[in-house]
Amino acid sequence: MTAEPTLTKQEHQKPKEIHQGGGSGAVYGLGLIGAWVYYFKHATTTQEYVVAFFKGLVWPAFLVYELLVFLKKE
Repeated sequence: MTAEPTLTKQEHQKPKEIHQGGGSGAVYGLGLIGAWVYYFKHATTTQEYVVAFFKGLVWPAFLVYELLVFLKKE
């Protein structure tokens, strides 16, 4: 009969998880609301409201694009 190795209390515990960047969701959410306010304010037709909704969802792409265009100017 073989003896099974006994595990200590520490070996049974899960490794500690480290969460980083937890505020990014809040920043995106505030940016989403701000983008919707901006785009909806300028929309006049139903089609523009639909476009404004989707532009609000992808506002970081517009931000990065405009930033790269600005940085390219010399």
